[in-house]
Amino acid sequence: MEGMSRAGNLLFCVALSALLLLPTGVASADEVEDQSEKPSTQILDKYLQATQTHEDDLRGASMNIDIDASVPKLKEHGRWSALRKISKVGQVTYKVLGFQGDNRVKSDVIGRYLQAEQQSQGDQSLAVTPANYKFKYKGEKSRPGGKEVYCFQVTPRKKKVGLFKGEIELDANTYLPVMEKGRFVKNPSFFFKKVDFERTYNIQNGVAVPQKMCTTIDARLIGKVELNVDYSNFTPNGAQADDNTTGSEAAALPGSPRQ
Repeated sequence: MEGMSRAGNLLFCVALSALLLLPTGVASADEVEDQSEKPSTQILDKYLQATQTHEDDLRGASMNIDIDASVPKLKEHGRWSALRKISKVGQVTYKVLGFQGDNRVKSDVIGRYLQAEQQSQGDQSLAVTPANYKFKYKGEKSRPGGKEVYCFQVTPRKKKVGLFKGEIELDANTYLPVMEKGRFVKNPSFFFKKVDFERTYNIQNGVAVPQKMCTTIDARLIGKVELNVDYSNFTPNGAQADDNTTGSEAAALPGSPRQ
């Protein structure tokens, strides 16, 4: 889910830090609320183990990304496509494939989002783990297609930009996340009334691959801002696929001098 002021940049850091980086952390599930619920404690222990391995599995991968953004009140819209790569050290870069739409949306919405995604890399204080959240087990249910998932309500331990109150669903077989949604508990600017999001993942060969993220921002003056991110063509170790693209070229974002 990477003109606006610096406050606008922080907004999209909220939207993506939640977006792009998958949950990581080393906190123990002993910190989970309601310790009397032994099954939930065991689930959280396995979730933490799975996410630690998962972060390493994503390094070196690539996937296509399509970002569709709009400001209905201004009747402006844009769609940006790129190849998203994660290096062996976890750095996210892009090879731009194309853009259609209004340039203001490209620079002020999509560009800020991508810049924020890069800036939020490696911030462990935003990870969806018991170190940063209270977890309340809500039970097991079946998602469309028959997949069984464990459901948790999550509440941040601090009111900090980038943390959200909502729910997550974990795949019952791999203990990896398949859905996270909620509302961010602290807006980065007076100009934003609320920020809601939902992101989903597909489990592929033991990896939670980003599938889609939808973010709705209720902003003062301009009203609603919508930003949808679609991921496709996930390729493990794909970051080495295009040796003709340098790091500086891959990192160029909408709104930067190179675009």
